[in-house]
Amino acid sequence: MSEKGKLIVISGPSGAGKSTIVFKAIEGRTDFCFSTSVTTRAPRPGEEDGREYFFIDRERYDQMVADGELLEHAEYVNNGYGTPRAYVEQKLAEGMNVVLDIEVQGARQVHESVPDAVMIFIIPPSMEELRRRLIRRGTDSMEAIEGRLMRARQEYAEAEIYDYLIVNEDADVAASEFSAIVKAEHLRTRDRLYLLK
Repeated sequence: MSEKGKLIVISGPSGAGKSTIVFKAIEGRTDFCFSTSVTTRAPRPGEEDGREYFFIDRERYDQMVADGELLEHAEYVNNGYGTPRAYVEQKLAEGMNVVLDIEVQGARQVHESVPDAVMIFIIPPSMEELRRRLIRRGTDSMEAIEGRLMRARQEYAEAEIYDYLIVNEDADVAASEFSAIVKAEHLRTRDRLYLLK
């Protein structure tokens, strides 16, 4: 019997460096994948069905929500987004660690439906550093940056649902911490009892 993969939920404010940390941690590894979400929005130029998203119509999306086929779902700008349960369960059964990079709202839904999901919250060293990173990125107006900082404070208030907190002061150190968390989770006795038989 081979070990199942782990469902790893990562959240944190925009600008915390979530993607950088995860990509550094899983570079060259074949036992990780990112979950592919469903969405009702139209594909953008260059996007492929099943790669960036599974593109579905509103009727199918609403049916998936009603039938409990989504681990989590939310509405953004009049479009539905969600994580398909069957896709995640298939990858986990294949021994893949599935990474979900989602907002706190979705993370709470996943935490309720998959209690053994590994919940990781990633933050910058300070709110001032977060402000600097967002400004340096150059993709948002100052008004939008202030909105992101306000949203970050709201997310911090809900961080107690997470199992682990990584402070991303140095991306290499943070990536090492991410890897250590996943390694430790795979060593849990409850998941390795089959080795004792």
